Amino acid sequence: MTTTVFHCSDLHFGHPAVPEQYEAMEALIQDQRFDVVAISGDLSQRARSGEFQRARAFIRHAERVSKVICIPGNHDVQWWKSPFGLREGDIYGTYRRYISQDLEPVLRVPGATFAGLNTSHGVVRQSLTWNLRDISIIGIVRRSQVERLRQVFTESPPEDVRVVVMHHNPVKGELSQRHGLKHTPRVLGALAEMRVDLVLCGHDHQDAIHYIEHTKKGTVISTAGTVSNRMRGGRPSSVNSISITQENIEVSTLVWNAASGGFVSGSVKCFAR
Repeated sequence: MTTTVFHCSDLHFGHPAVPEQYEAMEALIQDQRFDVVAISGDLSQRARSGEFQRARAFIRHAERVSKVICIPGNHDVQWWKSPFGLREGDIYGTYRRYISQDLEPVLRVPGATFAGLNTSHGVVRQSLTWNLRDISIIGIVRRSQVERLRQVFTESPPEDVRVVVMHHNPVKGELSQRHGLKHTPRVLGALAEMRVDLVLCGHDHQDAIHYIEHTKKGTVISTAGTVSNRMRGGRPSSVNSISITQENIEVSTLVWNAASGGFVSGSVKCFAR
């Protein structure tokens, strides 16, 4: 059995948008008919209603041919409505209205379980750093979320591929030289203990494919680049195409080519499960 996945992230519908890229993605999804389309956060630029409306249309278009799983990113959180919980306000209100009430959805398809993990919590004590630029940017995973994730996979068939969809990158970016997530060793260790095969994330605005070795098993990290004009280092926008079998996980980077008006093949890495 083979499960095919289209992984995109950081769509940033709004000012950074490049319409031709979204149209090319929509055409690719309709043509390839992936089993799953996974969107790992930052659908919007400023968490505005109009941006989420365009993202909703993108999701509905993908749902014609694929199952879709989506989680929020830090740009989708209206953290100013309730900084540090000092006043009441649903920081996910607009996301919930247009995208989904469920911030940590679970998608089960034959042979695979996809579990959403919301790492975007706005401005909270646990995500603070000495860098003021990190306000509302850094992601965290709470212990209660780890326990919930463990329960999700406990209810899955033992032979299922285990996939976590989260926004913040748990591996340091090549150009940014930054982790998007706090306490990455603890989080990655927990995922390894749960026998997670694959993590789909974004946030860093640079495509990357990593293999994290653990004592029990390895975890493949697919980091999708942004689909907007905000890619790091002047690189072209990119998405990832993934093929999962019982034996292997193959991650292919598809890079935007303005001359052809589409996404073309980039690097490909294959890992034994």
